[in-house]
Amino acid sequence: MKFGGTSMAGTERIRRVANIVRKQQARGHEVAVVVSAMAGETDRLVNFCREANALYDPAEYDVVVASGEQVTSGLLALTLQSLGCQARSWLGWQMPINTIEAHAKARIDSIDADALIASMERGEIAVIPGFQGLSGEGRLTTLGRGGSDTSAVAVAAAIGADRCDIYTDVDGVYTTDPRIVAKARKQTAVTYEEMLELASVGAKVLQTRSVGLAMKEGVRVQVLSSFVGDDAVPADEYPGTMIVSEEEMNALVEKGDMERQHVTGIAHDKNEAKVILTRVPDKPGAVAHIFEPLAAASGSKMWATAPGLSGTRVRITLASFLSCAMPVTCWRSISPFSTSAFISSSDTIIVPGYSSAGTASSPTKLERTCTRTPSFIASPTERVWSTLAPTLASSSISS
Repeated sequence: MKFGGTSMAGTERIRRVANIVRKQQARGHEVAVVVSAMAGETDRLVNFCREANALYDPAEYDVVVASGEQVTSGLLALTLQSLGCQARSWLGWQMPINTIEAHAKARIDSIDADALIASMERGEIAVIPGFQGLSGEGRLTTLGRGGSDTSAVAVAAAIGADRCDIYTDVDGVYTTDPRIVAKARKQTAVTYEEMLELASVGAKVLQTRSVGLAMKEGVRVQVLSSFVGDDAVPADEYPGTMIVSEEEMNALVEKGDMERQHVTGIAHDKNEAKVILTRVPDKPGAVAHIFEPLAAASGSKMWATAPGLSGTRVRITLASFLSCAMPVTCWRSISPFSTSAFISSSDTIIVPGYSSAGTASSPTKLERTCTRTPSFIASPTERVWSTLAPTLASSSISS
């Protein structure tokens, strides 16, 4: 079972979660629970890191932001104990959940689940903080935003769980966002491939990596709501949406439990911006100057058309780190080529040619060409356009 940040936001909601977990165990199940930090807590901890040091050490960043899940895991274990259940928390380093790759974007390599399974067989409810693991050097790591879904699926695979129930603030996967389209319908089942596509293009129900891992490990995932009354249908009776293999979906269709649909759902994402680079020369290494720093920054979703002759436009969509109200067209100089940068002054960006502290290297030019001074962000976590032009011959901003 996995509970998200909205489900864990405060002691009253944690008590509601504890009752759901207790009832599930009372039905004869061995239960492991993965929890997220309280809603908004991770953002608060990230801001603390930025205030402490704008160029913070990613290893220490992980130590700070992982504490949110540690708090909720301990609180849930305490609440379960108050309800008469045997429960204990298991931190990522205690199992351990072994990870590889860099801090703040680690990937799960393996989970040593023997001690966890033995504890569950004794009747204990295991409460595990999501989003965290242990590096090969013995340092705490985090899996990136939304990593608790991945933690839950990985734990389910490691212990051989019958299924992984992911509780959130919605009661299943809908054909589209029900907050926008009133006639959206909840789906009984969706295949891994369909859910992976929906998650990758904007559906916020599940994290993309968790769906890919579930498909790889064959973990059946159910999405359902934790905001239910005491008389709600038990999770065993599948009140939510099941994420299943193509084979299981075909079996459901043959039994008449599902209809085969040509379109499963429609997803949207408001957090996108388009950057168009022009005058990209057709020579080796030109495009590498653009994409290598973006790949190093990580976290960005990018779609690009390959450059042809000089002047071909390369379209890049940065979906993760830009919060622009409208699409922005930007011309950047890539050394040794020099052009100008034109960006809407209402956007919050990093502008090459200005210092990391946010003071303009040529303030008179900035004041002359902008009707409003944009906000400058120099935090490493922003990872936006400044990496496109490490050496800029000239720059200007225009409203």
